[in-house]
Amino acid sequence: MTKYRKKPIVIDAFQFYVDHMPDWFMDNVTSNDVILHNCNYRRYGIDEAYCEIKTLEGVMVGNGGDYVIKGVNGEIYPCKADIFEKTYEIVK
Repeated sequence: MTKYRKKPIVIDAFQFYVDHMPDWFMDNVTSNDVILHNCNYRRYGIDEAYCEIKTLEGVMVGNGGDYVIKGVNGEIYPCKADIFEKTYEIVK
């Protein structure tokens, strides 16, 4: 079996319902490519918030605490926090 390593690429990402939602994400909300649910911080907790993200593979759900990634081609998709933290590191 041949082993592979991910190429070192830089991506934009934020932790959904934890970090400030960046403009590139909100642009997708405005265009209805992302649908927000239970995202009133005063009313809902992190376990209740989620978003639906339209991708080439269909609609994917990002839950509160998941990371949302903007890929190299501008595509966006959710990633569970534990997987994200094993795969990515902050660029300094």
